[in-house]
Amino acid sequence: MLNPAEVEDVEKALQFAQEKGVPWLVLGLGSNVLVKDGGFPGLVIRLGKGLDKFEMKGATAIVGAGMPTPLLARRTADAGFAGVERFIGIPGTVGGGVYMNAGAHGAEFAEVVTEVTVMDPKGKLKQLTRKQIPFKYRASGLGQVIVLEAKLGLGEEAPAKLKEVQGRLFRWRKAGTPFDQPCCGSVFKNPGGPKTAGMLIEEAGLKGFRIGGAHVSILHANYIVNTGNATAADVLKVIDHVRKTVAKKLRVELELEVKVIGV
Repeated sequence: MLNPAEVEDVEKALQFAQEKGVPWLVLGLGSNVLVKDGGFPGLVIRLGKGLDKFEMKGATAIVGAGMPTPLLARRTADAGFAGVERFIGIPGTVGGGVYMNAGAHGAEFAEVVTEVTVMDPKGKLKQLTRKQIPFKYRASGLGQVIVLEAKLGLGEEAPAKLKEVQGRLFRWRKAGTPFDQPCCGSVFKNPGGPKTAGMLIEEAGLKGFRIGGAHVSILHANYIVNTGNATAADVLKVIDHVRKTVAKKLRVELELEVKVIGV
């Protein structure tokens, strides 16, 4: 694993991977990712410290890909800027959030992104405007690039009001999701319509369903929790059972939101 301290390190890592003929993978905080039990057979580029810039220019936030999204939400709220305050419960980094168009509580990155700096597999930097990014639900359509920085267009709001919103959302997340238990995040995308993935899984009677150390959370059915000894294979078996059961009982095909990687 490589922890780049600056953009040039990312470029060198890609050159190394290309020269050695090994696959590469970019991670932030690893949320919404399930790594198979055999691991990932290549170079992992972990964006964090050094690529976690935060700067406000007027109402535009210039943010490094390695910044944790909850920290972005708190800093902008403290400064009196609205637009990402609802991201307080997204556990990943800004880079992963932009790439996956992460969202929470009715807000998503596509609503605030104005420009993104990316690096292609050959190490070339590109600036893309919002219009050039084909965002859709939980996807950016950016393809095989590394998000390095994002500009976010925000609005002004009283810090006290933004912090009140964040406090309310955090209390909801603490009461309604297993946020402090080991899991791979929201497992399935919401399929559209009046019922969320969690509602459908609960309706199918699957809360608490278990294989090995992996079980469907009794707090929120769209989370699969590791009770201490779960393997990735256990989690994948639970995912498969949930998909088949919901499809059979409720005629809804659930699509994965979590990214499965490795061998």
